[in-house]
Amino acid sequence: MPTDDRTPDRVRSRPTWLLARAHGRALALLHAGFEAHGDGLRGYHYRLLAALEQWGPASQADLGRDTGIDPSDVTAALRQLEDEALVERRVDPGHRRRNIVTITADGQRALQRLDVVIADIQGDVLAPLTPEQRRQLVELLEKLV
Repeated sequence: MPTDDRTPDRVRSRPTWLLARAHGRALALLHAGFEAHGDGLRGYHYRLLAALEQWGPASQADLGRDTGIDPSDVTAALRQLEDEALVERRVDPGHRRRNIVTITADGQRALQRLDVVIADIQGDVLAPLTPEQRRQLVELLEKLV
C-alpha cells in the first residue's frame, strides 16, 4: 500500500498510522465489494446473519453485544433483513419486551452468497502479500484484538 509522499517520516512508520491506513483501504474494498453485489446488504448484515447461523436464535440486544454493532443500528439492520425475509423477529414469550431473531432458509442462502463476496474481498485486501505473509498477518492481528 503506497504511502503519501507528503506523510512525515516520523508518522509514516508508526503502527497506528499504518493500521489506520490499512483499515481505510479494507473498508473501501468492503464497501465496493458489497456495492458490486447489488442486493443492498453490507458487512453488518453479514455479521448478524453469521451470528444467527452460528449461535442460533438470539435477542436483538445479544446480537448487538455479540457482533459489536450499536443497538440502534442492529434494529435498523434487522428491519432490512426482515423486509427481505432473511430473518424472523418474534416476541419472546418469556419476556414480552424482547424480540428473538431467527435466520430463515433465505437468510442461510444469502449468507452463503455473502461468504463468496467476503472471500473475494479478503483476496483483494491481502493481494500484495504472499500466502505465508497472509497467514502471519492474521496471526499478528488476532494478537492485537
